[in-house]
Amino acid sequence: MSILTWTWILTGLSFALYIYIAYATRAKSTGDFYAAEQSVPAYMNGMATGADWMSAASFISMAGLISFMGRDGSFYLMGWTGGYVLLAMLFGPYLRKYGKFTIPQFMADRYYSNSIRLLSLMCAIFISFTYVAGQMRGVGVVFSRFMGVSINMGVIIGMALVFFYATLGGMKGITYTQVAQYCVLIVAYLIPAIFISMQFTGNPIPQLGFGSPITAEGAAILNDPGTQGKYLLDVLNGIQKDIGFGQYTSGARPRIDVWFITMSLMIGTAGLPHILIRFFTVPKMRDARSSAGYALVCIALLYTTAPAIAVFARTNFIKSVHNVEYAKAPSWFKNWEKTKLVGWKDKNGDGIMQIAKGKWDDPIEKSKNEVKIDQDIMVLANPEIAKLPNWVVGLIGAGGLAAALSTAAGLLLVISAAISHDLMKGMLKPTMGEKEELWWARGAAGVAVCIAGLFGIYPPGFVAQVVAFAFGLAAASFFPCILMGVFNKKANKEGALAGMFVGIVFVAAYISYFKFINPAMNNKDGWWFGISPEGIGTVGAALNFITMWVVGKFTPEPPQEIQDLVGSLRYPGKLVAPPTQH
Repeated sequence: MSILTWTWILTGLSFALYIYIAYATRAKSTGDFYAAEQSVPAYMNGMATGADWMSAASFISMAGLISFMGRDGSFYLMGWTGGYVLLAMLFGPYLRKYGKFTIPQFMADRYYSNSIRLLSLMCAIFISFTYVAGQMRGVGVVFSRFMGVSINMGVIIGMALVFFYATLGGMKGITYTQVAQYCVLIVAYLIPAIFISMQFTGNPIPQLGFGSPITAEGAAILNDPGTQGKYLLDVLNGIQKDIGFGQYTSGARPRIDVWFITMSLMIGTAGLPHILIRFFTVPKMRDARSSAGYALVCIALLYTTAPAIAVFARTNFIKSVHNVEYAKAPSWFKNWEKTKLVGWKDKNGDGIMQIAKGKWDDPIEKSKNEVKIDQDIMVLANPEIAKLPNWVVGLIGAGGLAAALSTAAGLLLVISAAISHDLMKGMLKPTMGEKEELWWARGAAGVAVCIAGLFGIYPPGFVAQVVAFAFGLAAASFFPCILMGVFNKKANKEGALAGMFVGIVFVAAYISYFKFINPAMNNKDGWWFGISPEGIGTVGAALNFITMWVVGKFTPEPPQEIQDLVGSLRYPGKLVAPPTQH
């Protein structure tokens, strides 16, 4: 069967499963909608958290980034997995013991201030919409390539599916749907990697295969008998040097920037609202910590495989395209050319595709590179480049959709809860009943889905840049305030407000300057102290901590009831009830 047929079959079966689960676990109360009645087993919450986190960026983009960046891409692996260690040790158990529904609600109760609640929900909504725009666009790209429909139609189909199970099931439906989506995406990610690892090195474990010697079969695939017995990474380094790039295993970024980016990704991950709310869904404190451990294992399966896929894909890509006549270009190149995510310009008129360092659309005197490839297609195109069976190619499409839709649903629930629970119930209409609040929640989720779909159909040109905003804001706002709120009884509302303001303003100003106002300066020579916009969240978090501590020294201590609440969060026994008025 063709790739299109296999994709429709596998995607149709997975969509039918998601819809069935969403209907069977539909929410009947606000407790169901926001926190699945705190009844999700730890191992299932770990799988759902993994699916929630492993978005289109993780499934589609991360290996592509590493494939283009080489060793420098390792900070994504270290930062995004390290954040879960922080979650398990610092936040998970205490947020579960707190036992409410949303992060803005925790912030408001802990810092006895609706001003902090408003600031928190604004940050949560901004961060969530930033992410969801990329997810919906990823859905459109997958549909466009693998299912023969336009990108816009793909976005609309994705909108309809997410609208159904996000508004019907809430957190309960989303959680069990995400368990199924995790199974689909991880199988789709691992199977091609195992196939290609066997092709190149005979080793079925991709994490070991990309550092192993090339077999005779692998040398035949590369059409270079001289590579037999050589380590795959050494061969890739040689290929890179031959076409004018630096060695794949060498890094170009300053070490200080790698450290700051890694730390920003870690604390940004630990401060992301759609991840934090998952700890409200388990029965006990112990389950919260266990679910973070399960999530780390589930995520590690994909994240440790990504470097292998990056190496396989880059090696195969260069070998299959470089110095090849365009008339004899491989079928995968022709297929992806229709999406305009790959392309070729014959700059010297010889009819041969040539890869070189530089932009493909530069004038010939500036760059001899004639081949364009979007880094986001490296994972999706990898099975086709490696000439794997059509069912494997179709499976990668189903996996990409599962990754994008699972994260989109989690993000939309954060937006829905921020509007219905924190804004309407918490601030504007505190007397509303549960039934009315549930209608507000579903209505907010529906509107958010429509807005997310518009972002997917008409993506803002700065989507890639505002991702730095998302992590920077999470690192500089939520992480310090939640950490101090749990571990420091003396942290007060004045300090928290000042700390969040300083952290947010500093990070927003730094990223805005280098990404929007003066992008020409966005390089290691223009950055302050060699720290890129992607790593500035670490500095913002430090400024938040310092400001909270200094302001707290010169302003009144929190009320005794707040200090008792903090003490009861971290020690065995019953939680002291938080105040109801701020």
